[in-house]
Amino acid sequence: MVNPDLVLITGDLTDGKSKDLLTMKQNEVEWVEYESTINDIIRISKLPRRIFYDLRGNHDCFGVPASGANYDFYQKYSINAKLRRQGRVQSITVENGGRKHLFVGFDSTMEIGLRGPTNLFGHPTDKQLIELDQALSQWDTGFDKVPVTKIAFGHFPLSFSALTESGKSIKDVFLKQSLAAYLCGHLHTRFGKNLKRYYHRAVQEPSLWEHYYQFNMHQGYAIQSNKENCSEEAVRTEEFWEWEMGDWRKSRSMRILAIDDGYVSYTDIDFRLGSKSIIILPTFPLDSRFMQRASASRDFECHIRGPSTFDTVRALVFSKHEIVSVSVKIYDSRPGTLEVVFDSEMKRVDSNETRGHMYLVPWNWRAFEDPSPSRFWLQIEVMDITGDTSISHLRPFSVNGLTARVNWTWKEFFVIGIQWASIYHPALWCALSLIFSLLLAPQVSAVVFKDQFTYKSLYTNGSERTLFKSLVGGFIWLFVELARVIPVWILLVVYTFYLVFLPWLFGHPITDDNLTYMTHRGWILKRPNSGNEVVHAGIPDVMVVVLPHLCFVLLPTIAILAAMAAERTAYREHYLSRSGKKKDDYYQKSRRQIEHENFWNGRWIRKFLCLLCLVVLWKHWKLCRALVKAYAMNPLLHSPVLFFFIPALMGFAIYKTSSI
Repeated sequence: MVNPDLVLITGDLTDGKSKDLLTMKQNEVEWVEYESTINDIIRISKLPRRIFYDLRGNHDCFGVPASGANYDFYQKYSINAKLRRQGRVQSITVENGGRKHLFVGFDSTMEIGLRGPTNLFGHPTDKQLIELDQALSQWDTGFDKVPVTKIAFGHFPLSFSALTESGKSIKDVFLKQSLAAYLCGHLHTRFGKNLKRYYHRAVQEPSLWEHYYQFNMHQGYAIQSNKENCSEEAVRTEEFWEWEMGDWRKSRSMRILAIDDGYVSYTDIDFRLGSKSIIILPTFPLDSRFMQRASASRDFECHIRGPSTFDTVRALVFSKHEIVSVSVKIYDSRPGTLEVVFDSEMKRVDSNETRGHMYLVPWNWRAFEDPSPSRFWLQIEVMDITGDTSISHLRPFSVNGLTARVNWTWKEFFVIGIQWASIYHPALWCALSLIFSLLLAPQVSAVVFKDQFTYKSLYTNGSERTLFKSLVGGFIWLFVELARVIPVWILLVVYTFYLVFLPWLFGHPITDDNLTYMTHRGWILKRPNSGNEVVHAGIPDVMVVVLPHLCFVLLPTIAILAAMAAERTAYREHYLSRSGKKKDDYYQKSRRQIEHENFWNGRWIRKFLCLLCLVVLWKHWKLCRALVKAYAMNPLLHSPVLFFFIPALMGFAIYKTSSI
């Protein structure tokens, strides 16, 4: 029905997981199914095989030792392999309407395909970035100066792409080339539907924090509407959009992308409710939230595109049946409700240059100039000969080229707004610094300030302190009491040093490979075809093991054991205060005093802390179980320290703090 020029499949062609989702390696049955499905699609649609481009995703290289090695079924069953498209960078040029449209796909999966979960990031190399830059600039020196629209596609979003060996980023190449868009996969629609991000080269040096996160889709973006910038010598805006595509597996999501006179637009289709008989893709004006670029403002101010670009509202319509009518409505949102200010029938353009049918209608675009990028909203309605109607989603537009700001949800920010590759090492050393501080600083305090951080001093001087000082003093006292339980404290310090300097676990990160080990610096592996050269593979991918263990197992363990030690001291003081009273000291107790004594005598705080121990042990067990399954390990032989130390330590600490 769509009859596209290109079909792009952006990775994760297969799942590569067992039914319990814990064992991750290649399954040839899945690849046979993939090949069969693609062959059926090509046969039914009658599209030429050469227009299909399928990239490899991280699921497609789980456990693959090297490209072309055993278990690399991508080289056997993928379309790219069958058409002998060699290399990790592929470029395609489509010419239409006096313009060139350049599509460049690249594969940044690991050279050594680790099993999951430590195979989560794209790992571009310096060589690959050079090839990518060359492919994107191949038409920049043409003598005919034909306009070129550049689009890149890959599997990993930039938030899950590591830096190269020399510290270079894919983002810098894309900004230099001023892409129209970068299309990617990897993430899933369950994380949100606004997995999009606008990048631009800042005039001033970006702050340190901008290397680690971006709070909203257009952070730091300001439009320069200055007509002095219309000269030919004006600096080109370095920018691009990143559009994550969602997933087909569960969300049944597909994207149709169109380029109209250099303007790139798209529509996403959800097939979970069945196939569509009508698909509508407005191509001009653009959605001011997700498709507008900063250069559009300069186009408007300087009339670079010419008036013919702005003179019509345009839309592509794909339909199974003959179209009877296509109409467009424009709403004004300024009155507080959507008020129709433009309503007109669109006419079909008879041309063989477009896929689908192009409909347009002239309009007085100057009447819609407005400083607000979301004042006017566009909607198109289509009816076919069977009486079925379809309405496009309402979308704001700005003929001025202004961009409407959109904020991510927290889930969207978490996966697309944080630069996870850059944040791993700062997060790792912050967590380790906090752990060592909680263990070492209280021990120093216990030695230097012997009588200051005790239960008696806090209790007797409590009325003389401010609330803030009481809270700080109480917090320090918790960990000082842990430092006084010497055997438990020593075990915690030794275990933390072990995690810094020694292997965390032993396993098989590659299918049918020899046993190797993982540290917080990655898996220790031999590089393929390089003799005995050893590499640390899986950086920053190992963060999915390292950070959860430090933050959700070790840190809570230290806090809970400190609270147990403090509870023992407080209970001892309460017990001694009651046992030291004479019989004639007793008097009629109030109800509140009785409840207070019952609370302490029942040691309810201790029981609650024991319950928290079970929660931490459950989290620890889940992590260990996943690692055992993922890397085919025997925990009794290959990683006893990681798997059994925390439960043993908790049991020992509970025993040590049980008596008074």
